[in-house]
Amino acid sequence: MTGAPTVIDAERGAHTAGAALRVVVVNGSPSQKSKTMGLVEVVLDALRTMLPVEASQVDVYRLGQGFTGATERDDVTPEIEGMLRLAENADLLIAATPVYRGSYPGMFKHFFDLIDQYALANKLVLLAATGGGDHHALVLEHALRPLFAFFQALTVPVAIFASAGDFDGVTLLNPRVHGRIEMALADVTDLLKARATGAQAPADAGTGDGTSPSSDHKSRGPAARKQYDAA
Repeated sequence: MTGAPTVIDAERGAHTAGAALRVVVVNGSPSQKSKTMGLVEVVLDALRTMLPVEASQVDVYRLGQGFTGATERDDVTPEIEGMLRLAENADLLIAATPVYRGSYPGMFKHFFDLIDQYALANKLVLLAATGGGDHHALVLEHALRPLFAFFQALTVPVAIFASAGDFDGVTLLNPRVHGRIEMALADVTDLLKARATGAQAPADAGTGDGTSPSSDHKSRGPAARKQYDAA
C-alpha cells in the first residue's frame, strides 16, 4: 500500500487576499513525529502570516514498494507518479531532512533521483535541515544546495537549520531559529506572492480545514528510525 500525500492545510489566510501559494514539503525524516517536521511547521506558520497557503506533505519513508523498487521514472506506480508531479508543480518546494552521517538520507535522495531533470528549473526551493549539533548545518551548503543547483532550481538564499538543543521534543523553541525563518521568508516575500498559482482567496476568508489523515502505511526499518532519534 502506498502512502498518500498529507494535506497539511488549505488555509487562505485571515488577512490576505489573492492566489494561494501551493507549498509541497518533501519530508526526509523516517519518524512519524519529528524535529524536522516541527521545524517545517514553524516555517508554514510564518508563511501563513504573509499570504494564503495550500500545503501538502510527501513522506518519502512511507511511499512503499512502488517507490523504493523504482530505479527510474518509468518504473513508478501511478500513485508515486502523482506525488512526483505534486512536487514538480509546487509554487514553493520545502526540502526538509534530518542529517545522517554528514548528509541527507538515501531515501530522500531517491525521491529526487526520480524527479524530471528540468522540472525544478527556476523553482523556488527552501532548504531546511535538523541535526544533533551545529556542525551538521554544513549539510545545507555542501549537500542540499548543490543538489538543487543540478536541477537549476532557485534556492532561497537563507537556508534553515536547527539542532537537537533547539527543541523541546519536536517543538522548536530557539528564538534565533525563529528569527532566521522570518529572515529567509522576508527576503523572498514579493517573489512568493508573484509565484502563487493556487485558488483565489477572498479578502475576508477565514481558516479552512483541509486536513486529511496521514497514511497509516508503516515506515520501513524500525532500527533505522531509532538512529535518527526523531530527527
